[in-house]
Order: sequence, then C-alpha cells, then structure tokens
Amino acid sequence: MDTQNPLLAPGELPAFSAIAPDHVNPAIDEVLAGFRREVDRLTADPSARDFATLMAPLERWEERLGRTFAPVSHLHGVKDSPELREAYSQALEKLTEHGTELGQNRALYEAVKALREAPGFGAMDLARRTVVEDSLRGFRLSGVALEEPARSRFKDIQNQLSKVETEFEEAVLDATDAWTRPVAEDELAGLPDSARAMLRTMAQEKNLEGHLATLKGPVVQAILTFADNRALREQLYTAYNTRASDQGPQAGTHDNSARIETILALRHEAANLLGFDSNAHLSLADKMAGTPERVLRFLRELAAKAKPVARRELDGLKVFAGTELGIADLQPWDVAYASEKLREQRFAFSEEDLKPYFPLPAVMQGLFTVAERVFGVRLVERHGVDTWHPDVHFFDVVDQDGTVRAGVYLDHYARSGKRGGAWMDVCRSRMNDGDALFKPVAYLTCNFAPPAREGQVSRAQDAQERPPAMDGKPALLTHDDVITLFHEFGHGIHHLLTEVDWPSVGGISGVEWDAVELPSQFMENFAWQREALDLFARHYQTGERLPDDLYAKMLQARHFHAGLFLVRQLEFALFDFRLHLEYDPAAGACVLDVINEVRNEVAVLPPPAWHRGPHAFTHIFSGGYAAGYYSYLWAEVLSADAFAAFEEAGVFDAATGARYRKEILAVGGSRPALESFIAFRGREPEPDALLRSYGLAA
Repeated sequence: MDTQNPLLAPGELPAFSAIAPDHVNPAIDEVLAGFRREVDRLTADPSARDFATLMAPLERWEERLGRTFAPVSHLHGVKDSPELREAYSQALEKLTEHGTELGQNRALYEAVKALREAPGFGAMDLARRTVVEDSLRGFRLSGVALEEPARSRFKDIQNQLSKVETEFEEAVLDATDAWTRPVAEDELAGLPDSARAMLRTMAQEKNLEGHLATLKGPVVQAILTFADNRALREQLYTAYNTRASDQGPQAGTHDNSARIETILALRHEAANLLGFDSNAHLSLADKMAGTPERVLRFLRELAAKAKPVARRELDGLKVFAGTELGIADLQPWDVAYASEKLREQRFAFSEEDLKPYFPLPAVMQGLFTVAERVFGVRLVERHGVDTWHPDVHFFDVVDQDGTVRAGVYLDHYARSGKRGGAWMDVCRSRMNDGDALFKPVAYLTCNFAPPAREGQVSRAQDAQERPPAMDGKPALLTHDDVITLFHEFGHGIHHLLTEVDWPSVGGISGVEWDAVELPSQFMENFAWQREALDLFARHYQTGERLPDDLYAKMLQARHFHAGLFLVRQLEFALFDFRLHLEYDPAAGACVLDVINEVRNEVAVLPPPAWHRGPHAFTHIFSGGYAAGYYSYLWAEVLSADAFAAFEEAGVFDAATGARYRKEILAVGGSRPALESFIAFRGREPEPDALLRSYGLAA
C-alpha cells in the first residue's frame, strides 16, 4: 500500500492539508484492486461460508474503501475546485462501477445465500443476521438476477447516473456562486446590523467596497425577510429561484433541464429492469412506508388538514400586507417580509431580538451539555487536528467512564466553494471485528453567517482559538439556525453512539430512509425547551439569560404560519414522489406539469410561471432523497412521539435518555426502525403527534 498517499496512510483521521486532487484516483485504484482480489479469493474458497470468513472481510474492505473516499467526497462539498471536481468525478465513476459489479457478482451472491441458508444462521446475533439479509437485498436491487443485455445495461445506467447527478449538484453550486449584486446604501433600509455586516463580509470576500448580495442561504434569508426595498427582494428571489435553469438572470448558463430529463429516464429504466413499475416502487423496497399508496395517503391526509389552515394564514397575511405595508398584491418575494412584520406586530418581537441570545460558542456549549445530560457523553475539543479550513474544529466524544468513543468535525460558516445547506456525513465508521478497530467519526456542516471579520487570519494564529470577530462579536445565530444545528447534531449522535460493530448496519447505515430523520428531528425539540435554553441562551454582551417575556413570545410564535410551512413541505414531498411514480418514457419528465398539478392540489400561493425550484432541488436529483423526500414528514411522526416520552418524564430524565440511547441510537440499522421505536416507546407511533407538533391537532 502506498503510505505516501495521504488517502492511504494509516491514521486515526484524514490528513486534509496533505490531500491533493492527484492523490484521489491512485488511492481509489489501489483500494479497489485489493477489494477485487479479496472478492476473488472469497468466491474461490468453498470454506469461506460463515460470517467470520465471508462477511467480516467484506465489511472490512467496505470500511477501507469508505475511509479512503469519504475525505474526497467531503472536500468536494466544502472546498470545491476544478481539479478536485475532475478527480472526484473520475473516482465516483469507478466506485459506481465497482458497486454494480459487486452487486451483480453471482458467485458472491451464492456464497452469501449459502450462509443465509446454513443451519447456524439463526444462532447469529441480530446485527450479523441483518448484515447478511441486507446484503442479499442489495444483490437483488443491483440486478444480480439480470441476464444479458439487461445486466450490462443496468451497470451502464448506474455509471451514467452517478455522473449526471454530480453534474446537477455542481451546476447548482456554480449558479449560486456566479450571481452577485451590489447593494446601495439606500437599499439597506430594514436590514438589521447583523445582515448589513454579513453583506459587507460578502463584499470583502470579493475584494469589493460596500455591501454585496449573493445567493448564499443566510444572505437570501436576511434580504427576503428584512429588506424594505421590494425591488431588491424581487431580484434576489428571482435569481435564487431560477438557479441552474432556463429562466432568470443566468438563463441557460448552468441549465439543469436536460440533466433532470436524463436522471428521471435512467432511474425509471433501472427500476423497470429490476421488475419495479417505477423508481418510486424501487425506492420503497427498503423503506418503512412500503407502498406508494401508503405514502400518497399519508401526504394527502396531512394536506387535507394543513391546507385550510394555510389558506386562512395567507388571507390574514394579505389583509395585513395591504393595510399595514401598502402591498396590495402580495407576491412570493413579499411573504417572508410581510410575515416577519406580522409576527413582530402580533407577538411584539422579531427574530432579530433573539439573535443576541444565541452566540455560536455558547450555543455549542449548550448543545454539548444537552448531549451530556441526555446521552451521558461529553464533547471535548482536541486542538492541533488537521482540517480543511481554519474555522473547522474537532471534538472527541467521551463516555462516562472516560473512554473516547468517537469524534466529530464542526464546520459552521458559509463561504465560496462550499455547497449550501446543512448536513452530516460519515468520515469513519465504527468497526470492531478483532482484526480492525475503528471509532466512528462524523462531519457536521452548516452554512451560518460568519462573524464580521477584520481581514484574514493565518492557520497558525487560529489553531488554538475561535474564529475572530470584529469588536469581539461572535457569530450570532437565528433560532432557526439553532434548530438546524441541533438537527444535524442529532444525525451525528446517531452515528457516533452506535454500538454495532459492522459498518453496513451501524449508526445511520442500514436505517430505513424514512426513519433516518428520527434522531435529527428529535433533537430539534430541545431548542424549544426552557430547561435546555437556560444552558446557553444568554446575551453575548451582558450574559443575561433569555428573558421570560421573550421566551413566552417565542413559544407563542412557534406555530405562527405552521400551515404555510407544512403545505410547502407537502409540495416538495408530493412533487418528488409523483415525479418518480408517474414517469412515462413516452412523455418525458413533465417536471413543470407535475409541479403545477401539485401546487394546485396543496399550495395556497403558487409562484410565478418562471419559477424553477426543481432545477436546484439537490435533495432529490443528487442528494439521495429521490422518491423519498416524504421521509422528513414521515419521520416527524416518530420524532414527535419519541420526544413526548421526555416531556412526560422530564426533559433531561436520565433513565429516558439512557433508554433512547440504547434502543434507538445504539442499535443503528441492525433491526427495523419500527421495532426500535416500539422498544423505546412501548407501543407503535401515534400519527397525531405530528399534528400536535405543528399546533394543528384538532
């Protein structure tokens, strides 16, 4: 093994500063070659038919491949460059080809099948049995039973899909980074100081004077919510919602239209080759929901309850906008602005009133304290860890007995070359089979507005301290930011606290996709609890805790426009599911037809005809949520009901926390999510919990 290549060098953590694009493919080639030699050895050895001699070596090589590619995939998301893109694309094509080859290896399939049918299979522990069962399902879904030419065609489809899905995501990133607009002094009216500072930072990053609007999430949110200048809001809304499309200021430049057609056609063809009616049917083969009818019924039952509420909320907003703001024809780019003004009037507070109480360092410490009280673990910062940016920090996860059981990288701020949104991903998986012992390591990535900074800071200067801030002012989060942070940490803790030794079913791996959001959405609830907020919600200048009257207003406003929010989520979920369920090769994608039909069904304020939201919908076209976006709402049923156990016993009840850790987090994907939920809650989930969480219960 080439230990001079940082992607192959032994070590607990990746050497990010040493990784260059030209390291990527030599490393992937070497690991894949070793993996293939091992598969050849296993299939040729008739004695390799028990877990230790067959499945454990496969798990070991999967982990090795994952730890080699994970840093590359991560850098592609947080520190993109043309050279890295090219290397990443080549490597991804090889990995996709390898995955399909492995899944179609009939000799290996027969070996695993023989293990499954052996008399001793039932005596294995649950995790090992699940590894075998999931492996057999994976073979079937990879086309192991296909004959030529379908076999080769399926493999070709997978390779094409990996390429075009990557191109889709990169087009969105390019379109996001390409658009900027100077903001004149007289256009800043309404924007709070924090937003103005952020726009100054955006300008400084481009070596410009004054203020600059970009399509980065925090900027878009701030301008649409607070800018009095309606023309500015409209221009930003237009640019943001036509990214990577045939419309708007960048029309045709990064257009994803053809890629969407290709992706849907290939997904449908692959599903048909495997014997499924649609990609939606294929998607549900390993999900809790099971059937398209059940998914559609779930979404439409929610819509029936949410749409009347949303319509009343919109009617009230239109009246308010007309009488109080002089906006007689409320448009989509006015909604966030008018909603914020109505919220301020109705509840006598603004989101900006909360931000001084959510300085990022304090929020992080509070989050860690919640983790200690609920899950019994401490997060201790480790300095001197090699990272990809000076703002990134690393923490060890330390158990009650002092054992370091995991680690996590935190990357908080938006910047150029970093894709938008927030996500958790796997750096290292837990594995312990006697020959290999690895602790789980996760990445938690957000795109918060950074503190306003004076110049740049060197890596050495920054190594032992938090990112500097102008006048000592830390990054101040919105409450939505706090919820996002807790959400991603929930995903992270699911990965970090697994007690399953096999990577394919440990942590988030192997968990049904429509249940994987349970731990993340569960954690969001703590951001609303007084007991939790008292741990960190203190004014960054005075140290004053969040005042009772402000907290009361925050709670009163919690369900403000919950109907409008829910119908928007339902629009995304129904669009995604119907797009994949109803795809007809003769008609093509019909993206605009489907989205318009869905909006007619559930939306209360349809956007303009030029709106092209689907063209930047990375969740479903490049992010793994194809025919699965409904999972967010499905998992909210589970998470709301799970958190109710803490509301009943006490928010920091140690016994309830220990039971949650044992029955939900520790078991990962080693058993069905429903069984894990029942083991924790003592019963099946109650759907009404979701409506209660939105304040929509009858």
